[in-house]
Amino acid sequence: MTFEEFVGARLAALVRYAAVLVGDRDLAQDVVQEALVRAHSRWARIEEPEAFVRRVIVREYLSWRRRLLRRRVLGSRLPAAGVVADHADSSVERADLLRRLAALPARQRAVVVLRYYEGLPTAEIAALLGCSEGAVRTFHSRAMSALRQADLETIR
Repeated sequence: MTFEEFVGARLAALVRYAAVLVGDRDLAQDVVQEALVRAHSRWARIEEPEAFVRRVIVREYLSWRRRLLRRRVLGSRLPAAGVVADHADSSVERADLLRRLAALPARQRAVVVLRYYEGLPTAEIAALLGCSEGAVRTFHSRAMSALRQADLETIR
């Protein structure tokens, strides 16, 4: 498969994946663009293009430059708690989920997105993040605890 064919077939899915991971569609497009630039320069040597590009997307998200930018951008674009962006139930739920995910530290958020949005097992998440499976389980446990705590605070 050529690079152009890959981009034509997978661009929309990669942007959706990055948008869930990053929490902002505009920034997600930037992250995907950076990942595709890196992939293009190595295209002939890449054996699994999908896995490579997803790994680069995760690493870009976790990089310090993106993390600083993400905090500035997300803080201004996500709705505040209790503010309804749309009257449809799904929009309210989505805004609430994005707000809660944005509150998680970067690696915890990455683990949650990779596990529940991408459906990856612990071993693959560990390989993508460059850490041990035990660390992935710890990140997941802490993220779920934080999300449950946010649920309890919402109920009160």
